[in-house]
Amino acid sequence: MGFSEELKKNRLIFYEEDVDRLNAGISKFIDTSQAECVLLVDIDGHLVTKQGYTKGINTDSIAALAAGSFASTKELAKQLGEHEFSVMFHQGKNENMHISSIEGRALIVIIFDDRTTIGMIRAYAEDLKVTLAEILKETAERKGGGVSDEYANDAANKIDDFFGED
Repeated sequence: MGFSEELKKNRLIFYEEDVDRLNAGISKFIDTSQAECVLLVDIDGHLVTKQGYTKGINTDSIAALAAGSFASTKELAKQLGEHEFSVMFHQGKNENMHISSIEGRALIVIIFDDRTTIGMIRAYAEDLKVTLAEILKETAERKGGGVSDEYANDAANKIDDFFGED
């Protein structure tokens, strides 16, 4: 399988219903855990969705930086004989961040303050992880990632028509 085929195979395509389901699970988590906000980030660092209070936060930058941090931490884990560290925690004076992997496909980035505890976040994050993993699995199992072969071929032909074939 070539590089572009591998990318196509691993790329998730989300429909509005998928995002609605993801947001519902995240909103429930925020209500029970008292986290400030949650970002769902694909493994390449692209923001999939966000819920909660994000005013004043550059969520796109945080998504990209969290994915980069997680990737470098994965290498640290390998140096210690682990496949990966599935959870990272950063503690600040006012803000904290809990990052966990969803089966190597996405990251949950949870930002919280002293209105809750790391114990509460960890306990409820496991349930959130299970919920989101199921939705991501269903999304990945759709034929062609959600785009029909006919549509993909038609789009490729239109691009060839526009730019000219080689």
